[in-house]
Amino acid sequence: MSAQPGTAPVQPAQYAQPLVGSPRHIADDPREILSRPLAQTSLLDAVKDLRRDVEKTGFPLEIPGIEAARASRDRLVDQLGEHLVPRLTELSAPAVVVVSGSTGAGKSTLVNSLVGKEVSTAGVLRPTTRRPVLVHHPLDTELLSHHPVLESVSVVADDNMVRGIALLDAPDLDSVLESNRESAHRLLEAADLWLFVTTAARYGDALPWRVLQGAVERGASIAMVLNRVPPASLPTVRGDLLGRLRENGLQGSPLFVVPDLGPHEGLLPASSVSPIQRWLAMLAGPDRARTVIGRTLRGSLAALRPWVDELAEAVQAQADAAAAIGVVLDAALDASAVQAADAIREGAVADGAVRARWSELTSARGALDRVVSRRGRVRGSARDGRTRSAQVAPLVEDLVHAVTATLTAAGGHAEQALRAALVAPQGPAGGPSVEASWAPGSNRRAAADQAARAWTAQGVRVVRAALAAAPDVDASRRARRRRKAERSLGDDGLAAVALAAAAGVQGARDLLVVLIDEAGERAADELRTDLEDRVAAQVALERAAVGDVLADPDLADDAASRLRLRLAVLKGLT
Repeated sequence: MSAQPGTAPVQPAQYAQPLVGSPRHIADDPREILSRPLAQTSLLDAVKDLRRDVEKTGFPLEIPGIEAARASRDRLVDQLGEHLVPRLTELSAPAVVVVSGSTGAGKSTLVNSLVGKEVSTAGVLRPTTRRPVLVHHPLDTELLSHHPVLESVSVVADDNMVRGIALLDAPDLDSVLESNRESAHRLLEAADLWLFVTTAARYGDALPWRVLQGAVERGASIAMVLNRVPPASLPTVRGDLLGRLRENGLQGSPLFVVPDLGPHEGLLPASSVSPIQRWLAMLAGPDRARTVIGRTLRGSLAALRPWVDELAEAVQAQADAAAAIGVVLDAALDASAVQAADAIREGAVADGAVRARWSELTSARGALDRVVSRRGRVRGSARDGRTRSAQVAPLVEDLVHAVTATLTAAGGHAEQALRAALVAPQGPAGGPSVEASWAPGSNRRAAADQAARAWTAQGVRVVRAALAAAPDVDASRRARRRRKAERSLGDDGLAAVALAAAAGVQGARDLLVVLIDEAGERAADELRTDLEDRVAAQVALERAAVGDVLADPDLADDAASRLRLRLAVLKGLT
């Protein structure tokens, strides 16, 4: 028996009118998405733009609910790309009727019987339908030529099909092959109408009803075929099924019953499928097909709103998680910077080679031996200054190596601290995702070496500036001492002593004060402050490296706004 679709006619013009003119591209800047008058934006444009943005939406952080968000995004992409875009592109194309159901429901046999010949393989082996089959009238070939579903189906053109209807025999929803299950669900997104096939023995299975509930949510047009029904149980089964349809919001859906014919091969008798054939022939008429297409189209467009809102919320959750991760990383960075600065103040740079070099230079007959007499007088000629500058040069190179090692170690410790903060048991949601995808730059030591050489190059300038800024008290005495110091050590030698003092060599600081008074203290302090700033900058490089991961556009504060703006445009058009 059969039932009428019972759907109210839709005015085709409300879908056809916006399609006048060629598709346009809406600017990527979110501020411009709403700037164009709606009259200049077609519904097809809006759906294409939405699809592009949804498809590009990523979820870099593994946070609670991420799998559901990704599945929702993929489903939305399928719905937009497989159904809405092709349907809006060619409103006059045949209505795609997807024949779907569980394993062994008799879908292929039903399709073959409706066409009147075998166009889709049917049999007892499961799964039977491995590649979907689309059957249409030859005169509809051109209208279907650009439909994306053609890429994944076998196409059969047959004169027995009525024009305006394309039957698609889909794989089993519960196929043992995962690829078949995925294909079945994807093809359902391309449907203008679902012809759902079940049997008297399996109509109560949970999976079909979950799928049908999803169809109700997206406003799809649905008809049901109850196959292989024993005559004796027909009233009971049919009544129970109608009750289930009402419970699931499908009370207006057509229901067709195909009696159980017992074991048989080949096509079903014409009388068994004639009600379905007459119904399809009726739908094939322009007005009726328009009604089904319009109803599904309206439902699909309405269903987009909560889907896109849900997706935007998931994107916002990613941005919020990224912001929380940033706060945790900043706290870890601050602690690392303080630790590194403390190490500088405690003389970490002077440990090892620098102290050894200083001891060598100040030992008997060392370059700095007898620079100051026992009476505290600076002595030495200009020639001595040139010689001592050359002899002190290795100290500067030792300082370069020591500072490079200290900065590199500070960067390494900062990385460890940041990673520990990301993967801590009570750490931020999504932290392990950032830690796993974070690959610090290999130029840490190169950056440290560059910073170390830049620091030592500041020595001469800082010493000269300190001397120039000295209080104008007893100027003649200070000038004489300065000239003696410069003559005894030269600018480079005096700068080397100041650098060693800043690094933490107390003997160098004492000598510097003897040589140039309080200007020496000032120079050493300024150089140490500069070194602390450089170690802080080195630590910040590690934060910048992990910041590159968090700079993903999908984690931006306004990442969700683009989807919401696209939805606002769509609402204005529908």
